[in-house]
Amino acid sequence: MKFLLILLTAPLIALVLIYFLFPGRLVSFGRWALRKRGGMVQKSVTVDGRVWPYLEGGDPAKPTLLLVHGFAGDKDNWSFLAPYLTRDYHVVAPDLPGFGENERNPQLAYDIEAQTARLKAFADALGLDRPHLGGNSMGGWIALRYALDYPDRLASLILLNNAGVSGEHESDLQKQAANEDYNPLVLASLEDADRLVAMVVHKPPFIPARLKPALYGDALRYRDQLDGVFWVIATEMRDQPLNGRLGEVKAPTLILWGRHDRLIDVSCVAELEKGIAGAEAHIFEHVGHVPMVEDPKATAAVIKGFLSSLP
Repeated sequence: MKFLLILLTAPLIALVLIYFLFPGRLVSFGRWALRKRGGMVQKSVTVDGRVWPYLEGGDPAKPTLLLVHGFAGDKDNWSFLAPYLTRDYHVVAPDLPGFGENERNPQLAYDIEAQTARLKAFADALGLDRPHLGGNSMGGWIALRYALDYPDRLASLILLNNAGVSGEHESDLQKQAANEDYNPLVLASLEDADRLVAMVVHKPPFIPARLKPALYGDALRYRDQLDGVFWVIATEMRDQPLNGRLGEVKAPTLILWGRHDRLIDVSCVAELEKGIAGAEAHIFEHVGHVPMVEDPKATAAVIKGFLSSLP
């Protein structure tokens, strides 16, 4: 009996020790486990002299879903969604230049046109001729621009709380960043992480303080570079929204949004529906800015329903 008790409690003791002594390893293990669950494997490809890390899962013979993360995000934003998609689709999720494990060059151009052209080069390097293209936030803006610039090179367009379009109402982010001397999406310190998470996610999870250095270390390390990128795209969003070009989108389009998005107001859905002929829209009543993280199962169900309805 005593031996059985030791066997049962040993894993818990080991987990507690790792939490206190090696929290970074615990975070890495969690990331690995999430990828494993979705059948996602990290790979890399060199495009125009730049190494692109990306996650890939599912059968390459099946339809491809190319998924693009948002500002300050990375390829693992899609690992939550992958378990519900990789059985039926070939899923590819890269780190964009300036984010994740890709090159963090502050001298690089980070406007949406430049990032869209880089994404096209990445797709070409992998031989992804006409993927179903999805993106969240900034990544959705890039996906939308991709549909405008390369209309024959995608099978469909999936927009998740995408930037790049102005709605009837301003978001909390727009109001806070209006004076251009405060960036709500850049961390001031580890203690500031709870504020940022609460702004992005409608129902923020509890994050133990011990894990925060491992989870948010990169955000603090590259804070100045991220701040520079933010103001590039914020200025472009203010001066050059794509509302007037939505009628040019010819790809079948799905629009997904969280009702409680504080970064990009849900009123943008009406503008997208009005501008893109035949677009379908679904608003989640219980999530914020990142549906694929906040409710991946429901998000995947809507995406799969949309894709299965295409000719």
